[in-house]
Amino acid sequence: MLIVSNLTKKYGSTLANENLNFSLDSGEMGVLLGPNGAGKSTAIKCIMGLLRFSGNIEINGLNNKSEAAKRIMGYVPEIPALYELLTVEEHAEFIIRAYRLNKSAEAYADELMVRLELDDKRKKLGKELSKGMQQKVSIMCALLPRPRMLLLDEPLVGLDPHAIKELKLILTGLRDKGTAIFVSTHMIDSVEGLWDKAFIMVNGHIVATRDRKTENAGEHGSLEDLFFSITEGRE
Repeated sequence: MLIVSNLTKKYGSTLANENLNFSLDSGEMGVLLGPNGAGKSTAIKCIMGLLRFSGNIEINGLNNKSEAAKRIMGYVPEIPALYELLTVEEHAEFIIRAYRLNKSAEAYADELMVRLELDDKRKKLGKELSKGMQQKVSIMCALLPRPRMLLLDEPLVGLDPHAIKELKLILTGLRDKGTAIFVSTHMIDSVEGLWDKAFIMVNGHIVATRDRKTENAGEHGSLEDLFFSITEGRE
């Protein structure tokens, strides 16, 4: 589903990502781990086609910047970017119209609002919502088109415990139905038990990879142990 080949991104003389190579199949959840400033958000934005880069990125065999690829992708940015003067339900309506979704999308929007505790905020404007509520609306908008490739950049930041629990359940359900999910985070415990592939990034490079399918659980220590051994210089 996702193939990243030799992804390199520079901001002027600053090298944010250098020769990143990894892949993710349908029905897999990949996590991109790293400390703040490691280059995780830049990589996610490149995959979404929001930044210019060198290298190649394919989504289900399609160039990631093509309209066909974007129609099967969903994105939750690190910082929610809502329309200030649209209500919560108008955000849902906008996505339904933009993607030309069928009537079932309206019921799905209602379901997501209930699960994310947005139902009583339907008439609230984007600018009137707290950071956590804005994050929930952003998640709802990304999920509504039922994307085959879902990217989430620090999705749990600002969420309350109920929303975190629901989001994990939603992501697990989507993965089990064949959606490829790629999550960028520095909170290792937030993805414990969920990931199929893990990539640890430091200073714009992927320095370690874990794959549940090809290694025995605990064979090389926990993911957390590996992460800290790398980021704190113990290995």
